[in-house]
Amino acid sequence: MEISFTSKEESKRLQEEAFLKLSPEERFRAFIKLSIFMNGFNTEKPEEDKGNFVIQLPPKNGNS
Repeated sequence: MEISFTSKEESKRLQEEAFLKLSPEERFRAFIKLSIFMNGFNTEKPEEDKGNFVIQLPPKNGNS
């Protein structure tokens, strides 16, 4: 692993150059691989406790 210190713009440019060097098939595979990897992350925003009064209804289970 190599650590480099660059600006955000330079880092983005280098990433884009590396990506564009890939063949279209390799780009697609990289996209699918990233999509699968990102699927494991929780994307729901946690509810921030602001001290508000919240009414939570029980889930409907078909029995009324």
